[in-house]
Amino acid sequence: MSTAEPAKTDGTAETTAATTDTSPATTGGAKASGGARASGSSRPYHHGDLRRAILTAALDVIAVDGPSALSLRDLARRAGVSHAAPAHHFKDRTGLLTAIAAEGFGLLAGAIGEAADLKDAGVRYVRFAREHPAHFQVMFAPELLRDGDLELTTARALAADALSHAVSAVPREGRGSDARLAGVAAWSLAHGFATLLLGHNLDGAVSEQDPEEVFRALASMLFQSPAE
Repeated sequence: MSTAEPAKTDGTAETTAATTDTSPATTGGAKASGGARASGSSRPYHHGDLRRAILTAALDVIAVDGPSALSLRDLARRAGVSHAAPAHHFKDRTGLLTAIAAEGFGLLAGAIGEAADLKDAGVRYVRFAREHPAHFQVMFAPELLRDGDLELTTARALAADALSHAVSAVPREGRGSDARLAGVAAWSLAHGFATLLLGHNLDGAVSEQDPEEVFRALASMLFQSPAE
């Protein structure tokens, strides 16, 4: 899992002047006043967690329009804060995208780390991509990220270690003699399937089937335990 490149989250001054603009928090929008809710949203947002609110607003934008649509000024408006507030937490657009990628790899590491076996790790990888499409878009776009960011580098390493552990648990006769190549094969299968799925390139092939079960069947074609 070494294709993405990193970021720093230092920044400049912040002013949190509240406005009447709405802001997404967690997954929905909310008024700038603490605990108030925006129409259509069921989740309150308060300025006590401004960094989270900005991240969530950014994820909402990316999910709909892609990373290129991100604007710190627009995110400040959505969060109901001054234009300087996002820069205080993320410094710039690259810093924000890098923070998103770091969070994504952390979530992915946690998901894979709880897998029962390699196939389940792959299923969890696909599930992560489906549940966190905005993170997934940013995580593997190194040109968008800040090289050398410690948080991103650490989170990426944790995700890679989780996958490596799942691969090493497969008996040698079920994965071949080269564990590193087996890891590349496992990652390629899960990542490729998830990418094609998110791009609606598998709509015809998968049809009404559960994508996770389809992936599990594909994984069985490549990685088999002696009992299978």
